[in-house]
Amino acid sequence: MNPLRLLLVEDHADTAKAMARLLKATGGHAVTIANTAAAALEHAATNEFDLVISDIGLPDITGYELMSQLRDKHGLRGIALTGYGSDDDHQKSRDSGFVAHILKPINLDTLNAAIERARIVAV
Repeated sequence: MNPLRLLLVEDHADTAKAMARLLKATGGHAVTIANTAAAALEHAATNEFDLVISDIGLPDITGYELMSQLRDKHGLRGIALTGYGSDDDHQKSRDSGFVAHILKPINLDTLNAAIERARIVAV
C-alpha cells in the first residue's frame, strides 16, 4: 500500500513522537505532529493530508470539535484516540467525522487496521 500523509494530533509530546516513529516504520507514512488543535488547524491550512489521527482530550478544544472543523474546512476524516468508550462517545466520534474510535492504550495493530479501513473508505 502507498504511504499516507497523516496529521497526528496528540498533546503529550513523547507519545506523539513515539507514535509518529511507529507509523513511519510500520507503514512508511509521512507524519506531521500537532500538539494542540490550533497547531493542527494551522498545519491543515497549509498542507495536504489524507487522514487525521487525533486524541480527543486536547488542551484547547476537544478532538470532536477539531475533527468537525477539519472535516468542514478541508474534507478530512480521522481516527479518534481516546480513553472514553461509551456508546455516546462513539456516536460523537462518528458525528464529528471520525471513521474509527480507538480506546487507549493504543494497540499498534488496531491502529494500523483502522488506517487501512479508512483508506478503503476514502476510495
